[in-house]
Amino acid sequence: MADITIQVTMDSTVPVYRQVVDQVRMHIASGDLAAGDALPSVRGLAQQLGVHFNTIADSYRELASEGWLDLAHGKRAVVLARNGAPALHRDQAEDLRQRLRALVAEMLLKGVATKTIQADVAEILKGRQ
Repeated sequence: MADITIQVTMDSTVPVYRQVVDQVRMHIASGDLAAGDALPSVRGLAQQLGVHFNTIADSYRELASEGWLDLAHGKRAVVLARNGAPALHRDQAEDLRQRLRALVAEMLLKGVATKTIQADVAEILKGRQ
């Protein structure tokens, strides 16, 4: 099983299942999770985060529907081998842009400076290379 950290913020405007989905995607994108790596069990991660197991199951199902995970009943979720990112439909790209806008707006409303946001994004992208 891969050694990754997933943390959630209960008072965030972002639902917990979405926080988990986004963090697993980030771990895959950064190379922290590779093809064949097993994720924590649904119940184990739910217990660790203090959330209902259905929340984690929903997260894993969404990632599986996007082609990132293989889910087999009674087995751990496993990262699938990918040859690049899946083709992105126009409405999916717009949904991602909208989520990014909402996140940036939330950061600005909480007093995070524009330069700090830019530096954070640059640092995240730098980690991808």
